[in-house]
Amino acid sequence: MKYITHTAHLQFFGLTAGIVAWILIMATAGLNEWRLWHVADESVITSGVAWVGIWRACFYSHVLPKLENCQSISISDAFVPIEIPVAQVLIMLAVICGLVGNISAAVSMRMAYFSVEDRRNLRPMFVVAGTLYMMAGTFCLVPVVLNMNSVLNNNIINFPPEFHLPEAPVKQQLGSAIAVGMVASILSLISGVLFLSYRHIWQALSSEAPKDTRDPLHGPWTEATLGQASDHGRDNPAFHSEEVAS
Repeated sequence: MKYITHTAHLQFFGLTAGIVAWILIMATAGLNEWRLWHVADESVITSGVAWVGIWRACFYSHVLPKLENCQSISISDAFVPIEIPVAQVLIMLAVICGLVGNISAAVSMRMAYFSVEDRRNLRPMFVVAGTLYMMAGTFCLVPVVLNMNSVLNNNIINFPPEFHLPEAPVKQQLGSAIAVGMVASILSLISGVLFLSYRHIWQALSSEAPKDTRDPLHGPWTEATLGQASDHGRDNPAFHSEEVAS
């Protein structure tokens, strides 16, 4: 059995990057600052800036009783643009794929580093981990790009009156969630590429083909051959009779 620990150092880095990416994906899902919504009327939004995320819209006000006023955004709300419900679904899929990908990557790295006897499942574990990392990165990248495009185009949102937000802001800016999500997507995609591009394991496993451990002297062909050889090696009885007679 060949040891392949020294060939999996980049994949260990991929596992570390995948864990960091998963944490950042969860942070992206929880942050409100997807869009910075600048408003002209500061009578209610006294700070002049509101934070529009994929789950809620928040702003600070000295007029309303709460220090931070937030209104939830549901996937079934009719006023939200398509990129927000898409982001709600995809970002949760990214969290799930990232979690399962980290578990698969940790199991595959344990199998590679500790060189267990049965390594037949090592190849599919590397493939599963890499595929899940790629899916998590893609699921996180798509909503980030969609919302970033909406911000750059200054698209409007028809908020209901209870949100106290105008449908068209003075201007929009990219929030911190966009930057965090972009970094998370890149790290997750890098992890997926590292796990899927690992080729040492294929070479190591192919060189460990099962060998025939049977005794070469015990087999039907060998026994038949040895039997014929023993027949050829017997003494001629006629020769012995002539030798006695002389």
